[in-house]
Amino acid sequence: MSKTAWYRSLYWRIGLGFVLFLAAVLAVQGGAIVWLISRMEVAPGPPPPEVTRLAARDLSEALTANPQLDLQTFFQQEYEGRVPLVVVMKDGRVISSDGTRPPAVLVAQIRGRLNTDLEIVFRVGRGIRGRGQRPVRPDRGMGPGAGEPPQRRLGAAGLIVVNGEVAGVVAAMPRSAFVQLAPTLALLGVILVAVGTTTAAMLIFGPVRRRLRSLEDAARQVGAGDLTARAREDGGDEVAALARAFNQMTHDLHARAEQLQAADRTRRLLLADVSHELMTPLTGMRGYLETLSLHAHALDAETRERYLSIIRDETQRVEHIVGDLLDLARLEGGGESFDSQDVPLEDLFGRVLARHERAAEDGGVALSADIAPGAEIVTGDPMRLEQALQNLAANALRHTPRGGSVHLAAGVDRDAVFVSVRDSGSGISSEHLDHIFDRFYKVDPARGGQTRGSGLGLSIVKAIVERHHGRITVTSRPGEGATFTIKFPPERPIHP
Repeated sequence: MSKTAWYRSLYWRIGLGFVLFLAAVLAVQGGAIVWLISRMEVAPGPPPPEVTRLAARDLSEALTANPQLDLQTFFQQEYEGRVPLVVVMKDGRVISSDGTRPPAVLVAQIRGRLNTDLEIVFRVGRGIRGRGQRPVRPDRGMGPGAGEPPQRRLGAAGLIVVNGEVAGVVAAMPRSAFVQLAPTLALLGVILVAVGTTTAAMLIFGPVRRRLRSLEDAARQVGAGDLTARAREDGGDEVAALARAFNQMTHDLHARAEQLQAADRTRRLLLADVSHELMTPLTGMRGYLETLSLHAHALDAETRERYLSIIRDETQRVEHIVGDLLDLARLEGGGESFDSQDVPLEDLFGRVLARHERAAEDGGVALSADIAPGAEIVTGDPMRLEQALQNLAANALRHTPRGGSVHLAAGVDRDAVFVSVRDSGSGISSEHLDHIFDRFYKVDPARGGQTRGSGLGLSIVKAIVERHHGRITVTSRPGEGATFTIKFPPERPIHP
């Protein structure tokens, strides 16, 4: 099986698919953030110093009047969270006007300035002097940051003065658009991730799941005995390769099941044919034996001898059938080893002609043979090759009428040696040609009806030829005789 291309691999598709979908989700989320920021009205930067000082003065007056004042409630009532301010008190309290937690860095800076020994002046009707220090001009701001550029100072700040003592600082706290967008962005991120991963799972695993379900259904059907079930083979990934392997397996199993069924039918037919072939002579033998045993004294010597001769003939026939069956079983089962050697066809043809010469003379049939140049030698088992030619010659003589001929020939066709046995008998009808080599198949109606063969001779010939890796064919026309041709492969190997 060919290896799956990397770009069609399911593993690569899963990895690249999730990477691409994640990148798409992040891109959509980034675009949504930019769009939301562009649509929102973000509050401007820190308020001017006058606002922080005004808030500090108001808070100073409120705390002077009520030291237990709730600062958060005060801001909500006075400013309603519209001005971003942060209050850091000396007693540790930290309050923002909008209720959010101020940045820790900003709180630390403000506390550092509250702890300095510098004199801080804030205009609330009178000046405030630090211990042992000279007054500082109010327009220079507060503490060490005085005189610094505006972008480096702690923004605009105002002192909270209660009963002549500095109690805290009011400073500006810039608003961040991202702080305002945080809940929206978080919800948007969750939605995008959920939708993106769900879409990725459906697009990547959806088709795979359907094909795996098809494979599972096909496996269940095969397990239930339906060997015609097939899984979907579409796609070029590992799942498709698995489906193709599964379908090939079921195809092979189906073919083997059909072969087993055909073999079982053949076995049943063979048993029926063997029983029939053996029953016929055995029935005759039994009848003659019963006649001899019941009427032995009433039969004359000539009749008794004739009955005994028939019994001997039938016994030989049974022996011949059993021998052919055993011979065919050994050949088809591969249980017999062949003696491979060079076999001269001249000697082989000579033995066949000598064996059937007397029968040919008695039947008035002419026997002949010729060997073309280059076809003098074949490689094979001499005994088995002679057996095949003897069977073909005997079959041809049985079906050749008086005055006919049987001719054995050898030649070369495309570097392959062939041997043929041709007779001038009545020929074989076309409907019988496909079954001529089947066991116990007889074509007596097409060949004159004068045969006494068992129907196994041609099956044995075919088995011998196939063990030599050869091929046997038959051609015939009614009234023109039949020709059986054995063609050996160029190297003429013998099946082990």
